[in-house]
Amino acid sequence: MSDIEIRDDRAAGRLEAYEGDEVVGRIEYFVLEDPRGALVPVHTIVEPAHEGRGIAGSLARELYTVSARESLPVAPLCPYVVAWAARHPEEAPAADPELLSAAKEWLVAHPGRF
Repeated sequence: MSDIEIRDDRAAGRLEAYEGDEVVGRIEYFVLEDPRGALVPVHTIVEPAHEGRGIAGSLARELYTVSARESLPVAPLCPYVVAWAARHPEEAPAADPELLSAAKEWLVAHPGRF
């Protein structure tokens, strides 16, 4: 994994894993502004040729690192991130049910976004 660099493209809502100049995986997310702000991962995608290398886990870990650094909780809607968080409770605080509900409502209100 030392050849993988993870970059946060906040404007595009993507946390991307690069190998050289190639994007080999990503977490697609949005920033929920209300009720108090949260990072909301919706999809985790790893290119088929790069699966099984721990890229998705590294992306999830980095998402929670960004969360801690910015004091923004994570409200995961992505099934992979939900499962990763359950396996790593020491790195991934439990999601607030109110934020999860607000994130789901945001998705319903913005059907073309994801």
